[in-house]
Amino acid sequence: MTSFLIRGAAAIMTGLPGAAARHEGPDLRVRDGIIEAMGRLAPEPGERVVDAGGCVVYPAWVNTHHHLFQSLLKGDAAGIGLTLTPWLAATPYRFRARFDERLFRLAARIGLVELLRSGCGTVADHNYLYYPGMDFDTSAILFEEAEALGMRFVLCRGGATRTRQLEADLPGALRPESLDAMLDDVGRLVAAYHDPAPDAMRRVAMAPTTALFSLATEEVRQTAAHARSLGIRLHTHLSETVGYQDSARAMHGCSPVEFMARHDWLGSDVWFAHLVKLDEEEIRLLGITGTGVAHCPQSNGRLGSGIAPVRALEDAGVAVSIGVDGAASNEAADMISETHAAWLMQRSRGGERAKPTYAGGREEGGAAHASVEDVVRWGTTGGARVLGLDGVAGLRPGACADIAVYSLDDPRYFGLHDVAIAPVASGGRPVLEWLFVGGHVRVERDRIPGLDLAALGAEARQATRELLAAG
Repeated sequence: MTSFLIRGAAAIMTGLPGAAARHEGPDLRVRDGIIEAMGRLAPEPGERVVDAGGCVVYPAWVNTHHHLFQSLLKGDAAGIGLTLTPWLAATPYRFRARFDERLFRLAARIGLVELLRSGCGTVADHNYLYYPGMDFDTSAILFEEAEALGMRFVLCRGGATRTRQLEADLPGALRPESLDAMLDDVGRLVAAYHDPAPDAMRRVAMAPTTALFSLATEEVRQTAAHARSLGIRLHTHLSETVGYQDSARAMHGCSPVEFMARHDWLGSDVWFAHLVKLDEEEIRLLGITGTGVAHCPQSNGRLGSGIAPVRALEDAGVAVSIGVDGAASNEAADMISETHAAWLMQRSRGGERAKPTYAGGREEGGAAHASVEDVVRWGTTGGARVLGLDGVAGLRPGACADIAVYSLDDPRYFGLHDVAIAPVASGGRPVLEWLFVGGHVRVERDRIPGLDLAALGAEARQATRELLAAG
């Protein structure tokens, strides 16, 4: 089913900027997986009709930063009350040596299913489970699992050539790679999987886990050059906490963003996860170079890192997208929860900065700092922009039919004056009547065809018991 008519939507959000953020519809015609027309459309003879009466239509979400293997590490008691650096040792570094091929595949499947059921059609996973002598291919598993669910997938190939002190006592299986091994594997993955097309189902990005810490200084520029020689994008963590600021100053005498700039790691082909702690000059540098950000509000809140200055970043010219980050630091790793948090937390950030008039303040709070339209744009076309997937950028004629249709028959939506904002503003998870990726049905009536959700849950519970029993 790649040709059909979505008819009678109560509201349509497009993910486009400005006045184009909403479309009066109420219908969308899809032909061969492409949106052909939007407006008041009559069914053509023999055309399949998807009834969207009472539903809202959004672009499928684009998640630009995840760690799918962490889907079996939710709510770890040892890490639940820790900030980033001690949490890394307590949870992901503690458990990752225990992931064999079976557990890794299961975790990836759980994370992808969770995303798919929120209306997400594209996932960029920052996978860093690589080490010398590894006996299973985590990259291949991720592509296979995404393909089985019909999702667009971008592998951000992580890894490290050096370790932080907190990793010093890890078992041999988690030792760092050589730079040559990392670069060679990126080349292998690009040859095997990367599609440069604007509507690609598979992409590869160069993504050292945390370039400031994971590479020797001279290697940072080498990874950028190698990525660009292959025609792929660059991704890493940056400025998630004040620890990045302290480390960059101590090691290099500059800010984290300035360090990346000196080593060719800024530009429209680069996006960073987090960017919570920035000064004004860093924001300016990121903006003038058109660098992107994967804003991860729930993980940043869960770890107590802060709230990224997304409004200031976008105003400066930064491409803003949304990522859910790993489930070990975000127990609600889906795009509905994430966009709801992004909407609220940007407003809260504005309110936190408000001052009384006698102290020079000019506003009471930050309610104007993020609209639902902003958040939908960040979570859809913003994501397509940072990933270079222009073919899936929003609901418009000529774009790929990556479309989510949400039902509003739950009491949390009763009484809404503006139903278009429901999925973001009301939180929770609305019933997903339909999800299309390239016009293909991926979710129908809130069910993923061919998936036994109860069996997946049982398998997850057993796997969690195994991980806990291992100590």
